Amino acid sequence: MTPIRLLIVDDHPVVRAGIEGMLASQPDLEIVGQAADGAGAIDLCADLHPAVVLMDLRMAGMDGVAATRAIKSRFPAIQVLVLTTYDSDADILRAIEAGATGYLLKDTPREQLFQAIRAAARGEAALAPTVAARLMTRMRAPAEEALSAREVEVLAWVARGASNRQVGRELHISEATVKTHLIHIFDKLGVADRTAAVTTALERGILSLEG
Repeated sequence: MTPIRLLIVDDHPVVRAGIEGMLASQPDLEIVGQAADGAGAIDLCADLHPAVVLMDLRMAGMDGVAATRAIKSRFPAIQVLVLTTYDSDADILRAIEAGATGYLLKDTPREQLFQAIRAAARGEAALAPTVAARLMTRMRAPAEEALSAREVEVLAWVARGASNRQVGRELHISEATVKTHLIHIFDKLGVADRTAAVTTALERGILSLEG
């Protein structure tokens, strides 16, 4: 049986080494390369053609979401399996909408990680239980209360204290578009201002304090 070719992407060398050491025990999994950021991951995908990319989300330079989007655009056959410490709605939605096949947390048990990689290689979704629960909660929520991935992204920057102009610059959209997103966010959350929107989003788990 041909081993599943894997690319590990994480900005921490110790984490990359730990993942490689863990996967080395599986004869059907082969590490073909490592990258420290999103741009490096894209280059290695072009050179090595892995079947599955284990992608961290938050890295200096190009982050995991941008890298996932680029990889799925250029190499549709390559599956991206997110492996991160973050499980906020904003992170999950952005990754899934970018094309990630699965989303796991770094405290995932070894056997579950192995099975998730094999599932991803077959093109099957692989989600951590907490991630699956979050997605189900959002799907069951009334449509008027469910924020889009872009709205969550805007609100995440607002939570960091960014002005409308700063949010627009970070997300490459106009200040007017930011204002429109905020109007929709206020309406969906049933609030009247930015502070209340952030507070409500934190209470509902749409944003996380870590994020």
